[in-house]
Formats: sequence, C-alpha cells, structure tokens
Amino acid sequence: MGGRFTDRVALVTGGGSGIGRNTARALAAEGATVVVAGRDKDALAETGGIPVVADVTVEADVVGLLDTIAGRFGRLDVAVNNAGVFGGGMPLAELPTAEWDRLVATNLTGVYLSMKHEIGLMRATGGTIVNVASNIGAHGRRPGLGAYAATKAAVSALTRNTALEYIRDGIRINAVSPGPADTAMSLRPGETPEDRADRLASALPIGRVGSLDEITGAILWLASAESGFTVGHDLVIDGGATA
Repeated sequence: MGGRFTDRVALVTGGGSGIGRNTARALAAEGATVVVAGRDKDALAETGGIPVVADVTVEADVVGLLDTIAGRFGRLDVAVNNAGVFGGGMPLAELPTAEWDRLVATNLTGVYLSMKHEIGLMRATGGTIVNVASNIGAHGRRPGLGAYAATKAAVSALTRNTALEYIRDGIRINAVSPGPADTAMSLRPGETPEDRADRLASALPIGRVGSLDEITGAILWLASAESGFTVGHDLVIDGGATA
C-alpha cells in the first residue's frame, strides 16, 4: 500500500504494545518498511514488521539494533522513540532509588542512546525523529509522579536542544506528549477500561480517553514531510488536560 512513507525505512522502539505497536502498524500501512524493537520477542512478532529484540537502556543493544538496520537497508528515514515505563506513584522522599534509576534508565537514557545512534545513521541521508514524552512532563502537576514527570520533561528538553543541533544535517526532531490514551499504561492497578472511562469522563475537559489512532496520527504527521517546517516542537495531545 502506498502512502506518506513509501520506500522509507522506519524504526519504532517499544513496538510490542500500545502506542508503539499502533504506530508501527500505521507506518507500515502507509508504505514504510518498519523495524520494531523491544524486549519481548513474542510481543514484537504480534506487532508485525521486522522484529529486533533490544533493550534501549543497554548501549550495546542499541548499537546492535542500528547496525542491523544499516546492514540490511543502509539507511534510516524515520525513528519513533516510544520505549518507556510508568512508575513512581509516591512522594519523592518515599521513592526508592532503584525506582528512580529504572525510570531514568528507560525514559531518558533510552531516548538519549536511541537518538545518539539513530542520528549517526541518518546523517548521510537525513531523516525524522519523534520522541514520545508525556503531558505530565510538559505541563502536568501530579503529586506522586515527580520522578516520572522529570524523565518526560527531560525528554522534551533533550528533543528541543538536539533538534537545533542537527536540523542543518537534514535531521528533523520533534516530540509528542500524550495524555491518557487507550493503553495498559493508563490503567490504575486493578482498574478496568470501563473504570478508567468513568474516571476520565470528569477529569479531562474532552470527557474521554484518547484513542491510539489519535496519538499515532500526530506521530505520523511529525514524522512526515507534511510537518517539514516543524522543528524542536513538543506536541501535547491530552484532550485539554493541560490547556
């Protein structure tokens, strides 16, 4: 099927579920050859595309992932750095250091390592990078989620500054900051999707959770030529929660 990404090579990290899986499938539907990376081999196989088991917190894994893409295709046109974890859920003074380290390793260091090596491959031909941050990091005020918010705010800052460093190399970098979407990550412990819908009906101005297609649509727009004049932007998609 033809589309905005025909003959393009794309990478989606955290591609085994949720936003990553939906984005990988949407890119493929618009013509891209999609490499999906993550830690769960079976989940990646269910997503489709070309699965590569890799942990973004381990630089050797990221190097191996990009070497695989370079060896097979010789280029990388689109990268969506979606791998992330949710956690914290307690006041900062009660937060175990191990939990802080876990959040930082995946949500921030993982994006740093991914961009570092994606840029290395993209410099020859140009490309687009979209990092997945969070509205909690962008504008949200959520007591108990300070550590998670800090990692996502850092992704936004890293995006803006790195975008200015590489735009003259033909590499365009932006971010999206989703609010609560229809993913397992947005469910509280023991909560069903129906419970979540009831909770968010009053908590969000739009009165509902975001769909995966709404988040993915924004990612694909930022990754496409349609947003060619957009550089270093963090697009908040949260139903008015932080308006």
